[in-house]
Amino acid sequence: MPSITFKHNPVTIIGNEVKVGDTAPDFTVLANDMSEVTLNSSAGKVRLFSVIPSIDTGVCDTQTRRFNEEASKLENVEVITVSVDLPFAQRRWCASSGLENVTTVSDHKELSFGEAYGVLMKELRLLARAIFVVDSNNKVTYVEYVSEGSNHPDYEAAIEAIKTAK
Repeated sequence: MPSITFKHNPVTIIGNEVKVGDTAPDFTVLANDMSEVTLNSSAGKVRLFSVIPSIDTGVCDTQTRRFNEEASKLENVEVITVSVDLPFAQRRWCASSGLENVTTVSDHKELSFGEAYGVLMKELRLLARAIFVVDSNNKVTYVEYVSEGSNHPDYEAAIEAIKTAK
């Protein structure tokens, strides 16, 4: 597993490391209306999973806004922001931010995504910052586990990975 810190303190990561070339693991998370969302909910599209600790923090806010802006320029791409924030909090944040090109989903109930993608921080019960690009055939084409939770991901590399995935 990648070594990850949160506010420069080491954390224990639970789950399986996902690598480029893997078949994307399935998961069950909740949409803002409390309906279940799985990997197959966006079948046939290129997906960028933008994983964040909490939507109400500066870096997470910036990350979500940046990918929202980029998604508006791309066809057949779904940007999905995953956190353990409650669906109600995500819905409030989305409504106040006016973002229309990002889907936010909550992993608070089962931690299914966190474990399947190896981003669950045991000590904090939060998800570590990471980016996964999955093509329309459910193959992982890009992975970034951000080594420090307060750092930004490599936006340009992730955006390029989206553009080249089919």
